[in-house]
Amino acid sequence: MTSSPAAYDTLKCHFIDTGRAPDYYDLIVTGDLGKVGHSIVMDFFRDDDIELDGIYNDCGLMMFDTDTQDVHAGGSGCGCSAGVLCGHILNGMKSGQYKNVLFAATGALMSSTSSGQGESIPGICHAVAISTEVEHDS
Repeated sequence: MTSSPAAYDTLKCHFIDTGRAPDYYDLIVTGDLGKVGHSIVMDFFRDDDIELDGIYNDCGLMMFDTDTQDVHAGGSGCGCSAGVLCGHILNGMKSGQYKNVLFAATGALMSSTSSGQGESIPGICHAVAISTEVEHDS
């Protein structure tokens, strides 16, 4: 199970709705799709002829060292997203490393009984655009 299709759809809709290209952002981050999910999102955008290299990352990939830590496909989406946003990203914005960040947290809609029901588990994603720049009305 992965929330990659939900992340792709949310990000794509954001770009269409706002008229912003991905390179408007210094960082676009999902969390936590891990190595597999990150690759799937990249493939979806490549199919649209949109390249996200150098802009797009994933909270799980930013939090864990997949070469030395056995995290399989990733960690906790809410844990990785919160930790990376409140630590690395907000500190990077405070220091001036990032001015515009698109933060897209992902997750699954499941309960303690849903996994035993044999049904698919819907993946979800919501995006928040965070900026240190002040927009002025003209």
